[in-house]
Amino acid sequence: MLRDPLLAFQPEQIDFIANPYPAYDELRRAGRIHYDERTDHWLITRHADVNALLRDRRFGRSYLHQSTHAEMGRPPEPEMQAPFWQVVRNGMLDREPPDHTRLRRLVSAAFTPRRVEQMRGPITRIVDRLVGEALEHTEFDLLATVLEPLPVTVIAELLAIPEADRHMLRPWSAEICLMYELNPSEDYARRAVAASVEFSDYLRALARERRTNPGSDLISALAQVVDEGDRLTEDELIGTCVLLLNAGHEASVNGSGNGWWALFRNPDQLARLRADRSLLPTAIEELLRYDTPLQLFERWVLEDSEICGVPVPRGAELGLMFGSSNRDPDAFEHPDELDITRDPNPHITFGAGIHFCLGAPLARLEMQIAFDTILRRMPNLRLLAEPEWKPTYIIRGLKSLTVLA
Repeated sequence: MLRDPLLAFQPEQIDFIANPYPAYDELRRAGRIHYDERTDHWLITRHADVNALLRDRRFGRSYLHQSTHAEMGRPPEPEMQAPFWQVVRNGMLDREPPDHTRLRRLVSAAFTPRRVEQMRGPITRIVDRLVGEALEHTEFDLLATVLEPLPVTVIAELLAIPEADRHMLRPWSAEICLMYELNPSEDYARRAVAASVEFSDYLRALARERRTNPGSDLISALAQVVDEGDRLTEDELIGTCVLLLNAGHEASVNGSGNGWWALFRNPDQLARLRADRSLLPTAIEELLRYDTPLQLFERWVLEDSEICGVPVPRGAELGLMFGSSNRDPDAFEHPDELDITRDPNPHITFGAGIHFCLGAPLARLEMQIAFDTILRRMPNLRLLAEPEWKPTYIIRGLKSLTVLA
């Protein structure tokens, strides 16, 4: 009897989280689409299909712009979750056109390439300080000392969060992102709701102050931006700032942490990068492909559709498997090998289509500066112990990364 390939897909198991790639290979070989009854998702495994579906407007991050929960055959959301969804759905990620188009246009007018490039100096200073503090110790956790504080400090700088309040940002981000796991538990949901309420209340007070007394920060820019007489509402500004923190923090931390773990496991590639740091641009893209920080993104089926030759009904939910797509041999030669010179590298770590990550240039800039500084100032950095993984699958990252400088 043939083995059911879905038996290999165990997102709640830490062994699977630590290395999902053999299971992905089994799923890709078995077919382009699989229905997983346990999570109620249609899993899409191959690069070409995921890339195409991300760009197809028959599938959305939300369906509420056109249908109610009942009309889509979905149960009503628990009332206790309402504050969380109020915050999240006022950001652009969980909106569809025309609302998404309007929000992205307004946010892009404030979060410009020029503003990102202006962060080069501040990011360099932040990284230098964090690396210097880490080097005061012979042994340290690279994640806790450098890689985790960096993106949240950068977002705090962008938003001009007062120094005394910045310690709250990382816990808020981690708690809010618990809701993005497959079938989050009631405990995860309550923690995410509490964090979203606390963070949105904090931002609301800050936004009102910046509307009255604007500065050069991103909150002020978002509060002041006007395009053809249109501007962000207060709730949309708050939802945008929450999205910037969550996406800018969790994905960046895991991208960098998973990247260093990949380099330590591939010492020939690490030695090559140490010898020639000009390889960093292609190396960063390869690290983001090789061990994808966000393993799966969801899309709702907005109308009855045929997907990969299979009829899928309106109201179904797709699981677009970024981690599997980025190891697809039809898209990448020797996909299970780390090659820091890989070019071209059409990974989909930042998504595709209208929801392509707006913060991708900032994430790339952060990673390049951080990796360059660590390679330069810690030339003999080595791993002391094999790391453990956090028990979360979609936003997948390490608990720690203990190193010797």
